[in-house]
Amino acid sequence: MNYESRIEELLNLMTLEEKLGQLYQSNSASEEALEQIRLGRIGSLLNVKNEENARCRAAAKASRLGIPLVIGLDVIHGYKTILPIPLGQAATFHPSVVHAGARMAAHEVAASGIDWTFSPMVDIARDPRWGRIAEGYGEDPYLSGILGAAAVEGYQGVELGASTNDRQAGLAALSRPGSIAACVKHYVGYGAAESGRDYNTTEISEHTLRNVYLQPFHACIEAGCATVMSAFNDLNGVPTSGNEWTIRKILKTEWSFDGVVVSDWSSIWEMINHGYCTGEEEAAFKALRAGVDMEMMSECYLKHAATLLDQGKIQMEWIDDAVRRVLRFKFRLGLFEEKTIPWGKEIWLDKKHRETAKQASLESLVLLKNKNPLPLEGTQKIAVLGPLAHSPREQMGCWITDGDAGDVITPLTALREAFGKENILFATGLETARSNDKSGWPAARQAAEAADSVVVFVGEDARLSGEAHCRAFLDLPGLQGEFLEHISETGKPITVVVMAGRPLILTPWSEKVQAIVYAWHPGTMGGPAIADLLTGKQSPSGRLPVSFPRAVGQVPIYYNQKKTGRPALPGGEGIPIGTPENPIGFSSRHMDVQYTPAYPFGFGLAYTEFEFSPVALSASTLEETITATATVKNSGQRAGTAVPQLYIQDLAGSVTRPVKELKGFQKTLLLPGESKEVCFTLHRKDLAFWTANKRLETEPGEFLLWIANDSRCKDQEGAGFCVV
Repeated sequence: MNYESRIEELLNLMTLEEKLGQLYQSNSASEEALEQIRLGRIGSLLNVKNEENARCRAAAKASRLGIPLVIGLDVIHGYKTILPIPLGQAATFHPSVVHAGARMAAHEVAASGIDWTFSPMVDIARDPRWGRIAEGYGEDPYLSGILGAAAVEGYQGVELGASTNDRQAGLAALSRPGSIAACVKHYVGYGAAESGRDYNTTEISEHTLRNVYLQPFHACIEAGCATVMSAFNDLNGVPTSGNEWTIRKILKTEWSFDGVVVSDWSSIWEMINHGYCTGEEEAAFKALRAGVDMEMMSECYLKHAATLLDQGKIQMEWIDDAVRRVLRFKFRLGLFEEKTIPWGKEIWLDKKHRETAKQASLESLVLLKNKNPLPLEGTQKIAVLGPLAHSPREQMGCWITDGDAGDVITPLTALREAFGKENILFATGLETARSNDKSGWPAARQAAEAADSVVVFVGEDARLSGEAHCRAFLDLPGLQGEFLEHISETGKPITVVVMAGRPLILTPWSEKVQAIVYAWHPGTMGGPAIADLLTGKQSPSGRLPVSFPRAVGQVPIYYNQKKTGRPALPGGEGIPIGTPENPIGFSSRHMDVQYTPAYPFGFGLAYTEFEFSPVALSASTLEETITATATVKNSGQRAGTAVPQLYIQDLAGSVTRPVKELKGFQKTLLLPGESKEVCFTLHRKDLAFWTANKRLETEPGEFLLWIANDSRCKDQEGAGFCVV
């Protein structure tokens, strides 16, 4: 039977109380909650697994209409086998790696009876002070959209790219064993929180909202994402969980989204704190009017929707539409049928899953600097220092609901295996990443002086990033920076491996070390991945998904900034305030720091060098498509993976346009001396943006195009073409 007709049959049988129950999500499996489930007053649960999960499902089956529960869990970067944090996954610039990781996580969590994850997060983050930058894919809407769509397809059990231009294909596998529903979040503008403070106000013009912040959400909807989560933030004066314009008009009408919109945890009730609602009754009214279908944790709908109906303030049509969406979601998941799970706990952390996690960790590692100490080859004594060399819990990062530190392989363990335990001299120097105790420094310095090379593991502990974990300063916590300077006094070659949930300020000490590897929080298999890279068994291929500032005063700093009337010009960097010199003129920059980032978006080194030929275009005019081609050559002595990136610049528009925009990327392995041709095809629609006409359209005009190593497009002249 067609499930749309079954939905209507159920809807006609339901009481108002049962309808409102379908719109409520709780996290309780208490006896009282079980009774509420039997009465049809709870339609969804979160954070309920295994035996409790089974009891709750049995209670739902015993309800008057037998409508099943849908049960969710925050599976953000792995369940038992922990992947790199999403920001680290973004550094892979590899959609298939993100897809494989999501697929793996779905298999593991489905074995615990979970139907639904609240992931991926595709909030654009331009401020590294914001703790939740760790949970997303960085600063670029194109990259975030590509990787977000890959995660959606992985969770929902379809092949990578199978849902292109076909949302139903992206939903087709939801009912299969080992698939779970994705929930793209946080809709919308959450990552633009003022001062990088979580839950804070956002002010975003319509042009910027549509051209930047909405882009990755639309990509995930087009990939068939089953659900969307409304955010916590106030957007231009209207909290997003009560924003009729963004939810009903854009998401449900313009984009024809027919899935479920779920509020973030108590975000409907929190509209009272925002000062947008006088109490729970008004919060229920505004959220239902806006189109939020399911209320997570707070009970405004349950308590007040009936009264609002009696008063004529809300329409039954709003409630019925929300209930239809929830029931449709449950039918798509196959919850009305007996859904068998052929996998069990034995798949958790199995060999294949560990290999998937290790590959993701390996490709997430970004080599930022290398003055010849890497790779570490031959037989030598290695001093392994620092508080994060052997800290399993910190290695996993934030948003770990079920990961076990006992399953983690640390860098120390992996390096001992690679070099032999007798060749590794280990001392933490600092007990934790935030320690101010110097008592361990003498032992660490002694180890460094006795070694041929030094590897120091520093960064943030897991609790310094994630939700509500925002920072005003971006330097290394505690005495880690001073510790690095102390070890540098030995004169030994030093490689620094940074584990962190965000970009950190590296400039105070970066000139005193010979190599820097950015490892993010790399997950269960981070240790073996780091060891493979440091020893040269694998070559680094990670690229930065976010710009790294030189100083916190540059924030926000991002590559796809708007042009200005007086752009910054090179020269006069670091002029001390108060000196009379003004070689930089009247231009857009800070006087006391270079205007460029410390490391730009898309940047990453390899153990070799890559040369890019000038770009050749298939035509000088783009009518429907144009192809850009360049030759990439490995000019070094080692194999390496190049990541050619396609950037364009719209020279003039009806509204001002970014300096550059990413429009494509590839990963290609090149042997020493090998050359390969890389091709990108641009379609007319790829150049569309929200114009002054308040439409998504491609305007005629002149463009520049680059195929380059990173967003600087260094030493390259852009190839010009016209759109007619």
